[in-house]
Amino acid sequence: MAKGGKKSSLKAALASQQSRLKKKQEVVHASQHADRIKASAQVKAKGKAPMRPTVPFAATDNILLVGEGNFSFARALALHPPSQLEFLPASNITATAYDTEEDCFAKYPDAREIVSSLRDKGVQVLFSVDATNLEKCATLRGRKFDRVVWNFPHAGKGITDQDRNILSNQMLLLGFLRSCAPFLAKGPVPTVNKSRKRKHNPDSDSESGDDSANNDEPQDVDTSRKTRGTILVTLRNVPPYTLWDLPKLAKNPPPPASTGQQSNPKYTQLRSFVFHRKTWKGYEHRMTKGERAHGQGKTGEGGQDRTWEFCLQD
Repeated sequence: MAKGGKKSSLKAALASQQSRLKKKQEVVHASQHADRIKASAQVKAKGKAPMRPTVPFAATDNILLVGEGNFSFARALALHPPSQLEFLPASNITATAYDTEEDCFAKYPDAREIVSSLRDKGVQVLFSVDATNLEKCATLRGRKFDRVVWNFPHAGKGITDQDRNILSNQMLLLGFLRSCAPFLAKGPVPTVNKSRKRKHNPDSDSESGDDSANNDEPQDVDTSRKTRGTILVTLRNVPPYTLWDLPKLAKNPPPPASTGQQSNPKYTQLRSFVFHRKTWKGYEHRMTKGERAHGQGKTGEGGQDRTWEFCLQD
């Protein structure tokens, strides 16, 4: 019985050892498999062409820029454009600022030289233009544009209470969306060639329904035919800017606060995409209003810059 017990005990010990060895081998194999997958992915990533930035203009567009600070974006667009805009006529660009000419040059030391270079090139530069009351600018009345652009709008009121700050900037955006509607060119809805990897409903209010901040797949607008004008608004894709809820304001604006107030038109979101500042040579956003003006204020850190593009609904 003693010998049988020893054999049984030895057999159990060997079986246990074999089981431990087998599990250890499985862990090693799994780790090696994971390393192979990782190495393969890295090789594919190295061989993959870098994602090209979205340039939301065509060389035939008539473009209105509002809310310019030192006109560095206008300069990038007219004097140092991406290759696909090489033949964009400078005369097709109208660049406007909220400030008076005197205030602009006082705020931004480089603005005078930039404006001079733009005018020499043929760009129309206008001052004292309120983006929420474009119809009050006599020079703009009756004109139509293919693109109306506002990069980093901000009320600049310095309100510390977050809810009031959000409301202030939402009112600013609603005023702009209402103001520029008559200045958008007429035509069919633009066709956006989206990535095949994901589908989304452009009229969805949810973040998941729109192109989220993590999706930077190229989305080109078909420029082979003339279409209705679009609005391009660029914001930092982090709080508090995301709390302004720009897509919802554009697609489902609230009713007028008073009976005498004009209602807001409804827009369709065509796409959203990462705004790459490096695409626009020499561009640097500056605050135009409030305590961070005078060439000192910049947008918040973190997150990414993102552009939303809308056109009027039928």
